Amino acid sequence: MSLKHADNLKGKAAIAGIGATEFSKESGRSELRLAAEAVGAALDDAGLKPSDVDGLVTFTMDTNPEISVAQACGIGDLSFFSRVNFGGGAACGTVAHAAMAVATGVADVVVCYRAFNERSGRRFGSGVLEREPSAEGVAIGWNMPYGLLTPASWVAMFAQRYLHVYGATTEAFGHVAIADRAHAATNPAAYFYGKPITMEDHQNARRIVEPLGLLDCCQETDGAQAIVVVSAERAKDLRQSPAVITAAAQGAGRNQEMMTSFYRDGMTGLAEMQVVAKQLWQTSGLTPDDIQTAVLYDHFTPFVLMQLEEFGFCGRGEAPGFVADNNLMLGGKLPTNTHGGQLGEAYLHGMNGIAEGVRQIRGASVNQVEDVHNVLVTAGTGVPTSGLILSQA
Repeated sequence: MSLKHADNLKGKAAIAGIGATEFSKESGRSELRLAAEAVGAALDDAGLKPSDVDGLVTFTMDTNPEISVAQACGIGDLSFFSRVNFGGGAACGTVAHAAMAVATGVADVVVCYRAFNERSGRRFGSGVLEREPSAEGVAIGWNMPYGLLTPASWVAMFAQRYLHVYGATTEAFGHVAIADRAHAATNPAAYFYGKPITMEDHQNARRIVEPLGLLDCCQETDGAQAIVVVSAERAKDLRQSPAVITAAAQGAGRNQEMMTSFYRDGMTGLAEMQVVAKQLWQTSGLTPDDIQTAVLYDHFTPFVLMQLEEFGFCGRGEAPGFVADNNLMLGGKLPTNTHGGQLGEAYLHGMNGIAEGVRQIRGASVNQVEDVHNVLVTAGTGVPTSGLILSQA
């Protein structure tokens, strides 16, 4: 979506419903059933019926075809369906696609969903050992001979460079993990409910790949999340207070690869998120000072630091000091991942983070921030990505 036309979307669509399954390590049921449960819960939250739905959006990685979900949920004719690539980078992109469909009249009620058994089924964190022939597989193949087989190993390259350039220590990562787990500890839906951590816990955690330890890496979760998108006008008449989509964007940077963009001039930032940030600020007319709380994609702690810098909440190399001052906690300058994030609540490729953004707008979060007017939500980092600004009506 070009900046020239993206402002045509501003305020035209809203999130009217959210629904999820429980988050577990062993769901005991199929990914299709998980998807159907989440979609049904989201529609009930909005006060809509399956027959009202005429659009579905999901991830290319999701195993549940749109027509199968429609059948399982009792949805009738579909006038719009879409899938977004690039793993967790798709999360906010699904809502962007839905918002565009609603704003242009292609569909009236679009449900975005993501469902997987990522703990008991295919575990993305186990890495890339076999790959179907593809351009992406060839690109990753340049790194495999050197042992870079897992997402953690790819992110570790950027993390090590960041620490070196800015003279930071891994305690900077620890402040991100501690904030997430503090919020998860008071969230009954979180897997780590009642289980906060300390800096000592973080520093002594089992090493995964230097400089990352176990508590720098997101969970693997079974579950599903669904989001209902309708026009802003229609949302006013539904069951819940709407979360208006003030801005939505997707972005890929120059020389972008899938979490292995090691050959750029610098490795201390996230070029793809810079593209998203530029669009969100320009099309919304907002600035970092207008954001009361954020949901920043936290599959690995170092990339939260880089996102803070890309969006201008602090300067380059200043994120370690920003997080050390407890600014990610409730009462800080930017309470972040108030649901516990993917480190503390669940790893649903970022979709549960969008739901938390909606709860903050509604005033319904278990860790509610005062006077929330605008929430920033981001999707996966290191990959082509997306972002949202959600606002009160």
